[in-house]
Amino acid sequence: MKTFLSIGSGPGIGIATATRFAQEGFRVILTSRNPENLAERATQLSDRGYTVGISSVDAGNLDSVLQLVRETEAKYGAIDVLHFNSASMHSDSIETQSIETFVPDLTVNIGAALVATQGASRGMLARGSGAILLTGGALATHPHPDYLLLGIGKAGIKNLAYGVFDNFKERGVHVASVTVATFVSADSPEARGVAQAFWDLYAQPRESWTPEVIYPAQRPDQP
Repeated sequence: MKTFLSIGSGPGIGIATATRFAQEGFRVILTSRNPENLAERATQLSDRGYTVGISSVDAGNLDSVLQLVRETEAKYGAIDVLHFNSASMHSDSIETQSIETFVPDLTVNIGAALVATQGASRGMLARGSGAILLTGGALATHPHPDYLLLGIGKAGIKNLAYGVFDNFKERGVHVASVTVATFVSADSPEARGVAQAFWDLYAQPRESWTPEVIYPAQRPDQP
C-alpha cells in the first residue's frame, strides 16, 4: 500500500486532499501539533474503510518536521507522496508584523516546506519515484499588504517547486504545487476542487509533468 503523508491536515485543503488520495487506495497519515484534534477526522476516514494514521508535528520546529519524515519511513516504509499544507495564516502588514513572530512565521510558511522536501526526497530519489505536492497561493504573485508574511511564504513555495522541478524530474520525482487563487473553507467544493487538482498533478504521466497548476483554472481570456 502506498503512503501519503500530510503535513498540515487542516479541515479544508489538508483533509480534502488526504481523502482524495485515500479514495485511490493510499494509506494516509494526518498530522498536527495536537494529534488529538485529528481524531474525529481520522475516524471519519476509517469508518469509510480507508487506512489512516495520525502523527504529531510542529511545522514551526524544523527538527520536528524532519523527525516526522524519519518516523513515518521507519513505521510505514516509503513515503510515496508528501503533501505540505502548513501555513501561518494570520493577518499582518509591514507596520503590524511583530519582530518576535517574523522568523517563526517564515519557518512555518516556507522553512518547514524546504526541510520536509529535503527529508522526504532522499528516499524518493534513491528509489527513483515519488511526488512532493505543495499548497501554493495567488499571494505569491499578487501580494496583499495585510498578509505580508503569508505572501512571502507562498512566493517561496512557488520558487521551491520550480527550483527543483527539472532536477528531480530527471530522477523520477515529481515536485509540484497547486496555486490556490480562491477562498477555501472547511468541507467545501473549493477544498475538494483543490484536492482533485493535487490528484490530477500526481496522475500526470511523467512526460507531461508540470511544476504548477492554478485552481480555479484560468480561462484563456483571463490575464
